[in-house]
Amino acid sequence: MFYKPEMMDALADYESARYIIFGVPFDGTSSYRSGSRWAPDAMRKASENFETYNQYFDVDFEDLLIHDAGNLEPYSSVDQTLEDLSFAVKPIVNDGKIPIMMGGEHSLTLPCVKACAEKAGDDFGVVVLDAHFDLREEYGGIRNNHACVSRHILEEVTDNYVTIGVRSGPKEEWVFAKENKVKYFTSDDVREIGIREVIAETLEYLDCTQIYLSLDMDALDPSYAPGLGTPEPFGLTDIDVREVIRILAPMSIGFDVVEIAPEYDNGISALLGTKLLREFIAAHAASEK
Repeated sequence: MFYKPEMMDALADYESARYIIFGVPFDGTSSYRSGSRWAPDAMRKASENFETYNQYFDVDFEDLLIHDAGNLEPYSSVDQTLEDLSFAVKPIVNDGKIPIMMGGEHSLTLPCVKACAEKAGDDFGVVVLDAHFDLREEYGGIRNNHACVSRHILEEVTDNYVTIGVRSGPKEEWVFAKENKVKYFTSDDVREIGIREVIAETLEYLDCTQIYLSLDMDALDPSYAPGLGTPEPFGLTDIDVREVIRILAPMSIGFDVVEIAPEYDNGISALLGTKLLREFIAAHAASEK
């Protein structure tokens, strides 16, 4: 089912590993720029750049139990791909390990959230960093389009949900969010009240001890991550996103980085996405020392 394990410092076998990294090179519903299918291997290549030691958390990746399961081989159909991904991620979660997905497009988050929610039960919430609401019921005639993932999370998994960094969407999505009391923070909110306050309010709202954390890289301003499927100006900084990850990783039971389209830049976005993925692992591992 998986192929091409290559991530640096992911040297443990599956049985002993705490963290299971895998890629899903699928971008079949991308609506502006396709190319996120190339991201998992671009992130693996970017991982060669980094030292094993994280000074902030006093964590050395050589000491961590990380396994790269490789890439899920996708179908041309998003529905079939999500079904296969569900079968692949459920055993990881049920084995008590932390699944870390490298997308691919954002539609891939849904089965990962579902698997984590089934494991966690009622003590569970979802945090999504994203420039877009993704609250459409369907887009382009496709229900499981990448532009619909948060709507499906809310309706099929949990409404204990917060999105951070949102700044784009048709009027209907903004109306839907307000009428349904969807908790969100725009990138302007982050600038006005600060990322620490946003995180504090997020935690107070969720009131749980287990979350799934999803990072759509377009939450970041394109000046930090230009190689994306749907870049949106006026976004979060790399330090904003790092702060969210550092604080929320210890309570996260699943994580993903999605929507990097590496063909559209010189490697900056894959480099940053990989560094943030490693920051997640370091923060989570430090909390378990």
